[in-house]
Amino acid sequence: MSTDAFWNDVDRHLVRYGAGFTPRVIESAGGSYVHDSDGAAVLDFTSGQMSAVLGHSHPDIVRAVTHSVATLDHLFSGMLSRPVVDLAKKLAATLPTSLSKTLLVTTGAESNEAALKMAKLYTGRYEVVSFDRSWHGMTSGAAAATFSAGRRGYGPALPGNLTLPTPNAYRSPFRRPDGSYDWEAELEYGFALVDQQSSGSLAACLIEPVLSSGGIIDLPPGYLARLKDMCAERGMLLILDEAQTGLGRTGHMYAFERDGVAPDLLTLSKTLGAGLPVAAVVTSADIEQVCQERGFLFFTTHVSDPLAATVALTVLDVIERDGLVARAADLGAQLTDRLVALRDTYEVVGDVRGRGLLQGIELVHDKESKTPADALGQAVTAACLERGLHLNIVQLPGMGGIFRIAPPLTTSDEELHAGVDILEASLKAVLAGR
Repeated sequence: MSTDAFWNDVDRHLVRYGAGFTPRVIESAGGSYVHDSDGAAVLDFTSGQMSAVLGHSHPDIVRAVTHSVATLDHLFSGMLSRPVVDLAKKLAATLPTSLSKTLLVTTGAESNEAALKMAKLYTGRYEVVSFDRSWHGMTSGAAAATFSAGRRGYGPALPGNLTLPTPNAYRSPFRRPDGSYDWEAELEYGFALVDQQSSGSLAACLIEPVLSSGGIIDLPPGYLARLKDMCAERGMLLILDEAQTGLGRTGHMYAFERDGVAPDLLTLSKTLGAGLPVAAVVTSADIEQVCQERGFLFFTTHVSDPLAATVALTVLDVIERDGLVARAADLGAQLTDRLVALRDTYEVVGDVRGRGLLQGIELVHDKESKTPADALGQAVTAACLERGLHLNIVQLPGMGGIFRIAPPLTTSDEELHAGVDILEASLKAVLAGR
């Protein structure tokens, strides 16, 4: 099929579900690259949908999937297999002792739905607090807790969803007398608003340790501990959505480890399947017991599927065997150095933020005004693709263009630096052509 015929079929038969499609027909993928129909290799700095932490077509994953599909891939939801129990045991061994019970599902939205249902059942309440730049999924409960996009035109969301201000150090108006970011005052202010709006039925706070779709916003050190204390004061459970930050990407196995704060419920997805549909909720024995006694129900077609468990077990094994958590920390330090150098060199690079191999740069018209540079971000994205680098740019109202940089943990040093070289060359070319 010709490329023109392909895109004609796209126009005729596909539902458009977000931003426009990348103008390449992708034929194959391997390691840190995807390959298009013209034979061009494109360096993938999004790890697929921020998921393929082991790169594309990792041989261990290929073997695991092939064996599972040939022997044991799907069962009735009331049946159990050894891979599911082995995964739950292995996950628990990587987590604080309070997180010992696992529910295996398929997608990130699904894991957040299950976690929210457990929190509501356990507390007997219904109100959920999340950040005003949050993204937790597109199903009803997860979408109701998602505030960065997709809220208009669909009628009322689930009742009881409230927001906290996203702790964006670059743009927050909360400042100390010396001009530094005052996240403590912002968090206190945010909860004062929550308390004012609450009907007295606060059940849970659902957040990402690093907001990704919200613009690569890293929680300040100390923030998570204070947040958990404030949740406990109100009888709320803390749910951490580590869809993109879990399994090594930030230079820790889980992003919450940096802060020494364990959540009441942890949701995992994207990275757990390394690009395949695998997700999980992990919680305490106490929460699981109470929910079971109160009739917790979460039967789905693919709950506890052996194929998903086999994939996740393989991902955990490879991360441990190949030392990929430490590898992400090392590559992340190199990436930070390169991105900070861009910030120090170019007036339009306003901010660098993130951790490990989940980092971002925010483009602005100039550093003094911090005026968002939407058109510049789009132009640089296109220029990068022309030079063989795929980047994703998050564009939110009032935030301009924020590049999300999330290459696989298996990326080589050479690939990492080649990608940043392309980014800089593209930025220079676009600025020169203004």
